Amino acid sequence: MESSVEHFGTPSAVLGAGSFDLPRNRFSNAVDSVVVRAGDAASWLWPLLVAVVVLQVVLRYGFGRGSAMLEELQWHIYAVGFMIGLSYCANVDRHVRVDVIYRSLSVRARAAIDLAGTILFLLPLCGYLVYETLPYVESSVRFGERSREAGGLPGLFLLKAVIPLMAVLLTVQGLAVVLKCVAVLRQPRES
Repeated sequence: MESSVEHFGTPSAVLGAGSFDLPRNRFSNAVDSVVVRAGDAASWLWPLLVAVVVLQVVLRYGFGRGSAMLEELQWHIYAVGFMIGLSYCANVDRHVRVDVIYRSLSVRARAAIDLAGTILFLLPLCGYLVYETLPYVESSVRFGERSREAGGLPGLFLLKAVIPLMAVLLTVQGLAVVLKCVAVLRQPRES
């Protein structure tokens, strides 16, 4: 069964996405669509990051004029791209996995491992991140937090707001994985 998730027109199967296809439902399709769109949007941050780095290098070494704002902008672009990209990687199964035995297991065993890992590790971690970072972000917004550096970026609170957003995207992606894995485990065993 070919996956319907595409990235810039490339079927996810070509990208190596998913070590096995999981059944889809309306919720998982909606989550997949949101996460893939967010990942596609975040993927445009990488060429922007390269342009900012090149500009910073040219200004610093070509004209002797570095910029704290450009330096911080590099960190912010990288942070946002990474945090939004996490849910995309989970969606297309391109995340880091210790894959010594996993690929040789049956589809049911892999679904059970993914289900357990998602319920025991991913969802509690995401819940903890949301719980801990919302007050952090709220405080940052209330004080209009900005860079401490002279000439740095204003609106540091905007970057901090991406942390709970990342956790929420990972949570809904995790819930979609849970539903898909449960569907696999509910199928009758092959004889």
